[in-house]
Amino acid sequence: MKQQPLIRRDEFEWELSMTGDMRVPGRVFASERIMREMDPGALRQVAEVACLPGIVRASLAMPDAHAGYGFPIGGVAAFDPDDGGVVSAGGVGFDIACGVRTLHTGLTRDDILSAQERLADALLEAVPCGVGKGGDIVLSGDELDDMLTRGAAWAVSRGCGRQEDLERIEDRGTVRGATPGEVSAEAKKRIRNQVGSLGSGNHYLEVQYAAEILDPEKAAVFGIAEGDAFVSIHCGSRGLGHQIGTDYLAQMAPKGKKKKVRLNAPNRQLANAPIRSELGKRYLGAMRCGMNCALANRQVIAHLVRRAFADAFPNADLSLLYDVSHNTCKSEEHEVDGRKRTLFVHRKGATRSFPPGHPSLPVDIREAGQPVLIGGSMGSASYILAGTEAAMQKSFGSANHGAGRSLSRTDAKKLFKGRDIAETLRHQGVIVRSRNIKSIAEEAPGAYKESSDVVTSATGAGLARPVARLMPLVCVKG
Repeated sequence: MKQQPLIRRDEFEWELSMTGDMRVPGRVFASERIMREMDPGALRQVAEVACLPGIVRASLAMPDAHAGYGFPIGGVAAFDPDDGGVVSAGGVGFDIACGVRTLHTGLTRDDILSAQERLADALLEAVPCGVGKGGDIVLSGDELDDMLTRGAAWAVSRGCGRQEDLERIEDRGTVRGATPGEVSAEAKKRIRNQVGSLGSGNHYLEVQYAAEILDPEKAAVFGIAEGDAFVSIHCGSRGLGHQIGTDYLAQMAPKGKKKKVRLNAPNRQLANAPIRSELGKRYLGAMRCGMNCALANRQVIAHLVRRAFADAFPNADLSLLYDVSHNTCKSEEHEVDGRKRTLFVHRKGATRSFPPGHPSLPVDIREAGQPVLIGGSMGSASYILAGTEAAMQKSFGSANHGAGRSLSRTDAKKLFKGRDIAETLRHQGVIVRSRNIKSIAEEAPGAYKESSDVVTSATGAGLARPVARLMPLVCVKG
């Protein structure tokens, strides 16, 4: 598809006009600087997503967008089942419900610095991490299906966490409509010993502190003060999510001359199924199992983190601030053209950003809006933002999920050496621990966009409000 010129709508919003088979325009939320450096492949994918049946209003890209499989990473699109809307496995991604969980610690930066090395070692020992690495929980049969059906609530019932944790998790820890019978035996096999493990790639466990309060009123509602220490966990559904994506992509776009399929999409990576078709329903049921798996995984990891902290800091209290996923497709009610409609919102590398007063939010923080958790890289800032009403109007209640890559993993490994990065970060006051030194090179801070630039674009576009800037102290990588 030929890429069309971008029209600047305002300081932080750009439009790709409708051409060819596009059913809606494309919209990109970014500053002029980020737009100049935007991956052309991501913009092409924005236009391709705009061709899918039943898409509503626009095909969207967040400021951290870069090319992915089918959808751009940082892409958002909503589909109306009453208008032939579709669900796309490529629009959810392979790491289903990868997300971020941030916990208070009841400690300060100075407390962490007093035992920084010891805490880093304890966390690496406590939380299994790395490619294919599993944990102590081994699941099969009915218990595995129970985990896929109940998510974080299953983990709490096993003693991994607190009942009050569930109030601070998107969907209160359990995604409804999960159907384990639609998950393949191979997918279940891949998760049987992986719940409670971090994985590899861009997944991390990070101890951070609030370096700057950007909105004192909202920070007070969230319980954040300058100097407070936090723990953030970034991971997803491990091998199960990847296998679900693989299985259903093959069904949405079967290969072979005997199976001629009209894709209703510009390319095979955007293969899809009507939401109300049998295949669409089966994928949604399996995908929701992947979402519950990710919620259970982060719940168990949080339990392991609490135990590691208890050894180093007996008085620490790791209460949950919030847990929110990216890489999802969710049925939500949104107002379009003055009418409320039930839409299926794909967020791939994008996170929810619901406004103050939204009924899905925990009662005790509802007045401030949803905590929007933005991950940085090992040496750069992460952010806590708050959802806005403008996001509901502009982006179906969505914002970016992180800084966004500027270099591929292959290119990063050519430019950086893991040991050099770890040593540089040590001099900057950040202790890095990893089972695989090469993974540090892949995830070097220089391989990512500057998180502050991305956040400025998101907040400038009105997709979220800045609440606090967090800086890393300890980072555990797979």
